[in-house]
Amino acid sequence: MEIRLLVTFEKVATVLSFTQAAAELKYAQSSVTSQIRALESSLGVQLFDRLGNHIRLTEAGDRLVPYARQIIELSEEARAAVVGTEEPSGTLTVGTMESLTSYRLSPLLELFHHRYPGVRLSMRPTLGDETRQALRQGTYDVGFLMERETEHAGLEVTLLAEEPLALVAVPGHPLAGAAVSAVSTADLVREPLLATEPGCAYRDLFEEELNTRSAEPVSFMEFGTIEATKRAAAAGLGIALLPAVTVAEELADGPLVALRWEPPFTLSTQLAWRSGKRLPAHARLFVEQARKLVAEQG
Repeated sequence: MEIRLLVTFEKVATVLSFTQAAAELKYAQSSVTSQIRALESSLGVQLFDRLGNHIRLTEAGDRLVPYARQIIELSEEARAAVVGTEEPSGTLTVGTMESLTSYRLSPLLELFHHRYPGVRLSMRPTLGDETRQALRQGTYDVGFLMERETEHAGLEVTLLAEEPLALVAVPGHPLAGAAVSAVSTADLVREPLLATEPGCAYRDLFEEELNTRSAEPVSFMEFGTIEATKRAAAAGLGIALLPAVTVAEELADGPLVALRWEPPFTLSTQLAWRSGKRLPAHARLFVEQARKLVAEQG
């Protein structure tokens, strides 16, 4: 089995599309098709079922996937060891989210841009479930998560930091007065609620907590981004629960204040990759620098 055929097979198996695989590998689609046929011929088995415009792995193809990934990873590791380049290099596809990319990772991205130009970072914005699935499938090399759970099936995880949350509102909000010593969950269910889209762990946990104190399901005015949610809160449209790092500037400058409500759950910022995956040197460097950066941020 040729390495290049396994690389093509692994990509098709990941995206389940000859067209998309060809685009990502920068091949003609006919080349991808011929390579898969050559691999099937050499093995004497069919690796994909062709169902009109769709494909799916056969049982034999499904069994080959983990071996193909191991062989590819070992090949890349061997090449790096033999070539022995001083400067780290390679492409790294990273699953991330707005709250981290915009408010935590800028120094990390700047570090790699200036100090490690040979490492090409491809940042893919996705949320929890989608990120975890992409890591398991090998679409992402590593991925940032912000979750309550710290163990995820099929993934290895390094914990970076606990991620504080802040419930914010405009300074004139009735629940923000100095006379309000504490805000309860029951107080919140009667208020206009602002949130990012479903899928963010903190939004989903907040909704779950509110529903335990409400006779009817709570509803949110939803916004596509954290920035839009903050602006709506500062305009007095309601209250919002967001990672504290994303509202630090607004809390310091005055457009928003933190309400005295203690979330009954905690979240951790994590960096994950597929279990059993041998991270190449440039990926290990990324994990190391991410761990160091978040620790320095406190």
